Amino acid sequence: MSYYFIANIKIEDQLEYQKYINKVDEVFFKYNGKYLAVDDNPKIIEGKWNYSRVVVIEFKTEQDFNKWYESNDYQEILRYRINASYSDTVLIKGK
Repeated sequence: MSYYFIANIKIEDQLEYQKYINKVDEVFFKYNGKYLAVDDNPKIIEGKWNYSRVVVIEFKTEQDFNKWYESNDYQEILRYRINASYSDTVLIKGK
């Protein structure tokens, strides 16, 4: 069963966020992650939307996600995203 990490991101400092972008793929692929969608211009269907980017990442198992998110490699670069943006993130279980 797959797990999906969804990040709704409002980028506030593009230069700082770019430091995250420059390194995230190299860390991400070590943990069996697969990008399903990255959209910098999502179409709002209902409600208010205060985000500039949506990212959907698939992991084969919850353990793969945990290994990625909790890894020292990812934690070292996560600070760039946190400092440069406001994010709401969730992990959901697929069917």
